[in-house]
Amino acid sequence: MCHLNKFVETMTSRERVVRTFAFEKTDRVTIGYDANPGIDARLKKALGVADDNDEALMVVLGVDYRGIGARYVGPMLHVVPPERRVNQLEGSISRWIEHGTGGYWDACDFPLADADDEAFERFPVPNPDDFDYDAALDRAKSYHGQYALYIGNPGVPDVINSNGRIMGMEDVLCHLITGNQAAMDFIHRRVAFQFGMLERLLTKCKGHIDFLWLGEDLGTQIAPMISLELYRSTLKPIHKKFADLAAHFGIPAMMHTCGSSSWAYEDMIDIGIKAVDTLQPEAVNMSPAYLVEHFGGRLGFRGCISTAGELVNGTVDDVTTVCKNTMELMKTCRGYHFAPTHQIQDNTPVENVVAMYQAAHDYGRY
Repeated sequence: MCHLNKFVETMTSRERVVRTFAFEKTDRVTIGYDANPGIDARLKKALGVADDNDEALMVVLGVDYRGIGARYVGPMLHVVPPERRVNQLEGSISRWIEHGTGGYWDACDFPLADADDEAFERFPVPNPDDFDYDAALDRAKSYHGQYALYIGNPGVPDVINSNGRIMGMEDVLCHLITGNQAAMDFIHRRVAFQFGMLERLLTKCKGHIDFLWLGEDLGTQIAPMISLELYRSTLKPIHKKFADLAAHFGIPAMMHTCGSSSWAYEDMIDIGIKAVDTLQPEAVNMSPAYLVEHFGGRLGFRGCISTAGELVNGTVDDVTTVCKNTMELMKTCRGYHFAPTHQIQDNTPVENVVAMYQAAHDYGRY
């Protein structure tokens, strides 16, 4: 059985995260965790944690925040085809794809691919009233201020990626470029639902939530996915709406941005985004050194520990070294949240994941 050695901490997780967003000194870097089910199960086994005890794993790793969401209690909006899974809040369809180290649910069938105007108008979107906000408040209160709490996730509003799962990526990009009215009306209908649900959740849990987590995948590994002009005309006003919501409730907003996305960071700073997430170091203009040089002290950073690099292909010593070097650089401007660049993949050696989090405790101290 593996074991993580931690030093004596002098702050609560909530204090640590709040201060990190404010670029203030903390006892150590904040710690985050994202993983696919296969490696998650193997990590729990290695650390002596029960398969179904996610909270115990978070405690063992030293993860500093917990998500608060409202459960959907409305009517079923979509029929589930055989051998498929349907996201009832989104309408996207997925199928199970197996590979050598496990499997994953992959988007398929794309119900609004080549859709006409009537299909966009008919496609159901949830009502923000159909969620159990009281239960969300009870969950938030149960943490007694010990951990930082967030609402949202990388799928909000996530215009390109989430609508790509519904329309197909080619269709959503074409609709954004051409300004197809029916498609854009549908996109804004989904945005209005997401905004309304988060607004109700923030209102119900006021005083308990510490940051808003947003997302928008904007880059390939080598270049922007869309032009800066299209971002400014179409996506930036949507992102500002959510950043303004966070500001209204006095909390920071963090934006998940996969791929080469730093080209949009000045605009995100302009609308009030306080931190950016994922930060794949192998993508163009996304290395820790580049981010610190251009945005250090103006944006907080979450991620930078690549799930496609040493974590998968290296030794324990390689993982320790890259984690140590990343933290030493990122700590120079503070505001750093230690985390993988995305969900840790199933082909990752479990000993490397343990080494990653041990490095956070060994070298993440201020």
